[in-house]
Amino acid sequence: MNILLVHPPHSAIGSRIPKENLPPLGLLSIGGPLIDAGHSVRLLNADPGNLPVSAIVKEIVTQSPDAVLIGHSGSTSAHPTVVCIARELKQVLPNVTIVYGGVYPTYHWKDVLTECDEIDFIVRGEGEETSKRLLHALESGLSVCDVAGIAYRSADGPVATRAASMIKDLDAYRIGWELIDFDEYSYWGGKKSVVLQFSRGCPHLCTYCGQRGFWTKWRHRDPTRLAQEIAWLHRKHGVELINFADENPTSSRRRWKDFLEALIAENVPVILIGSTRAGDIVRDADILHLYKKAGVLRFLLGLEAMNEDTLAKIRKGSTPSTDQAAIKLLREHGMIGLCTFAVGFEEETDRDYFALMRQLLRYDPDQIMSVYATPHRWTPFYEVSRHRRVIQSDLRLWDYKHQVLETKKVPAWRVFLWAKAIELRLQARPKALWRSFLHPNRDIRHAMRWYTRMGRRVALRETLDFFFAEHRHQGKTVGEFLGGKKMLPENALALRERSETVRD
Repeated sequence: MNILLVHPPHSAIGSRIPKENLPPLGLLSIGGPLIDAGHSVRLLNADPGNLPVSAIVKEIVTQSPDAVLIGHSGSTSAHPTVVCIARELKQVLPNVTIVYGGVYPTYHWKDVLTECDEIDFIVRGEGEETSKRLLHALESGLSVCDVAGIAYRSADGPVATRAASMIKDLDAYRIGWELIDFDEYSYWGGKKSVVLQFSRGCPHLCTYCGQRGFWTKWRHRDPTRLAQEIAWLHRKHGVELINFADENPTSSRRRWKDFLEALIAENVPVILIGSTRAGDIVRDADILHLYKKAGVLRFLLGLEAMNEDTLAKIRKGSTPSTDQAAIKLLREHGMIGLCTFAVGFEEETDRDYFALMRQLLRYDPDQIMSVYATPHRWTPFYEVSRHRRVIQSDLRLWDYKHQVLETKKVPAWRVFLWAKAIELRLQARPKALWRSFLHPNRDIRHAMRWYTRMGRRVALRETLDFFFAEHRHQGKTVGEFLGGKKMLPENALALRERSETVRD
């Protein structure tokens, strides 16, 4: 079949402001297996140029695909754009098959198929094997009801087949690197960059996480094979930076250590950045020199609350003392700690925000970034938030960088000002400025300056949008807005789920 993978434009500030883009790993991950299965596969990445929907549809038409597979890693906030593309595309190519995948459609499959007739199939969960089996069935004229892990529209309405088996061997499916021009992708201030995963999933129980149930179980790639792939990317394509998309790549100390040692043995000058947990950094205090030698330059650490009671409530599994120790350890080993802090939990007050700022100052992070608590219907955080009022009804802004929930004791404008004030206070303190302009390590100076420049642009855009472009009002409750009183099943790949039990 002639298949076109479509990466839609994303309205989130993180996609529009940096003026740098990374390849869409999710689509490349299904592209490789489809190519190996004999299909003709191409990629249309509409995100870097922020192409309008009409231009995307026009480009798709010129390529005359049999099937369009569409998805974005920011699946909730990208969903409205996906619907617009599907509707306009079917007007000019009524016979094309549209397949939609990602976290949001995996859980909201029934809503999507009910509200958008133009979308034909949804791939639920991991797409490598499921997409291949679905397209084989369509090409061969076989019944799609036997394909595990999909949802589609039957005569009786939307229906989901049995859940697909979890992928146990992540190295069984290759990434379709031939689908991209590496020169078109950069990050970190012009460095040729790609996204990779060492692992999928996370063993921790944070109530607000929208990824935990999607991946079901923490699994990892073969450490040596991944190191070899990174070395090939550098030597063959000049890749300079690897951005790990893992929720928690360091979950297994032994396997992560194996990977670091394998990459050190490859002796390639690549920069590694990603996200992890403060507890893992503290746990690995004796091997952090391997992190640095392998190329790790920055880890993002989530600091989701200012006191241990709140951390326990959201099941963060960390403490302020652990967070502070992790930041210190990273700095001592020549690495950067990017710390995110979340605001917008229901019980917060002005006094809490002031206390949060003081606590972050004690942490002394290298870089800082605010995010907003955002409920998803498949997370436990939805259960405790469904009575709260939604103040942002534009789903495109449900990207963690916009307030979407009412905070009872603090109006939205003051929550925003507190978040920006905390960021400014942290980034403008003498220690942060010294690290940006006078740090003896050139790589750290570059990273700090790049992040500061980008942060200024983001903060200006956020401020202008908040006060002059965005429309907020106290509307429906979270439960009403997201279409139900019940939390959706969190485990998207649960094998016990049968097609008859996913019908209402």
